[in-house]
Amino acid sequence: MFIKSFGCQMNVYDAGRMADVLAPEGFLETATIEEADLIILNTCHIRERAAEKVFSELGKIRDLKSDRASLGLSTTLAVAGCVAQAEGAEILRRQPAVDLVVGPQSYHRLPDLVSRARGGIKVLDTDFPADDKFAALPQPAEAKTRSRGLSSFVTVQEGCDKFCTFCVVPYTRGAEYSRGPEQVMAEIAGLTAAGVREVSLLGQNVNAYHGVAQDGSVWSLAQLVRAIAAMPGILRIRYTTSHPNDMAADLVEAHRDIPALMPFLHLPVQSGSDRILAAMNRKHTVADYRAEIARVRAARPDIALSSDFIVGFPGETDADFEATLDLIREIGFASTFSFKYSPRPGTPGAVLDGHVKEAIKRDRLARLQAVVDPQRQAFNAACVGRVMPVLFEKIGRHAGQIVGKSPYLQPVQVDADPALIGSVRDVEITALGPNSLFGTLTEAEPPSRAAQGS
Repeated sequence: MFIKSFGCQMNVYDAGRMADVLAPEGFLETATIEEADLIILNTCHIRERAAEKVFSELGKIRDLKSDRASLGLSTTLAVAGCVAQAEGAEILRRQPAVDLVVGPQSYHRLPDLVSRARGGIKVLDTDFPADDKFAALPQPAEAKTRSRGLSSFVTVQEGCDKFCTFCVVPYTRGAEYSRGPEQVMAEIAGLTAAGVREVSLLGQNVNAYHGVAQDGSVWSLAQLVRAIAAMPGILRIRYTTSHPNDMAADLVEAHRDIPALMPFLHLPVQSGSDRILAAMNRKHTVADYRAEIARVRAARPDIALSSDFIVGFPGETDADFEATLDLIREIGFASTFSFKYSPRPGTPGAVLDGHVKEAIKRDRLARLQAVVDPQRQAFNAACVGRVMPVLFEKIGRHAGQIVGKSPYLQPVQVDADPALIGSVRDVEITALGPNSLFGTLTEAEPPSRAAQGS
């Protein structure tokens, strides 16, 4: 089988779990699409023209499927993920080569769905089933997990109840759902047994996590992070994506108190204009965001910030846009993701008045990126001369070189023994490259466990 994922980190996680659930049925992953008798496109509906990109990809696979048929080879083509959820019937109508459409809440049923599709039945499954898909999924096999490296995504929360007017997540992923903490920790225990040392906790609204434990208590994300940090083998913990309204006091304190929780926070604000934030139904103001940033920085002064920005939302004026630039200059970000607004069918934003002309959106995006890019470059440049803990993950491109990751997600290249892969070592950053940092080891022995996280 060949699985191609688009979009967010959760889709990367989902792709791995699809492979896990299909492995007992005899499906092995291949990196070459031409060799696959099962092809799954795992789609994302967030980005601009998402559906059009999927249909373009399906056209190419249709031709590949025809070529394989001429050689007597059968190919089953499936579309999964958020575009499948939003436009499942349309996919089957427009592209007859598709055999199976499955939404993100049903991929635990893939073995049965694929079997039906391979039997010649067109299958559409975009329901929101009542059963717990995570409970139905197998634990990743150790060999399979090892192939995923030292860092792994773990979904702890899905869906969203915020209903931002630009966003399709409540319609494609459903209402907020949090996995039980014991279930999450059991999955992480399997990952660490297979060599994973860093976990990134995922959710569309991850800091709204409210998992119900077996004793009936409700855990916050901070409680979950504290429990994971105490697990053997875990060196680093990250989480994404967060909402400003859900930065609870105990989560801020976790950044202060837990060395394994990395000092990097992705906290999308979207706009620096209260008027536009209200139109987006973000449920926070610019002042709220400033206050949250102040609280986090007071608790963890070395924290680096990342955010999302949408330019050209319906009704955005020049003054609204300038307010966004002012907020960026004031806060300062180590990294950002910025996009032109594009309407998503079925969302309230799509029918708002005052849509901004494409040329204006394009100009505003370029101007915003001209402000945020120097901030990113300045943050990276300021790392030169610092000593940072680096989690080494793989062999480098050049002989004698290994590559790791800083607490701030920057690649770090060091000339060192490959035996250090899987450990955290202090590195003095000596130079800045176009896409990574360079450094030298500063210690002869591995640091203590407490020192490995920050």
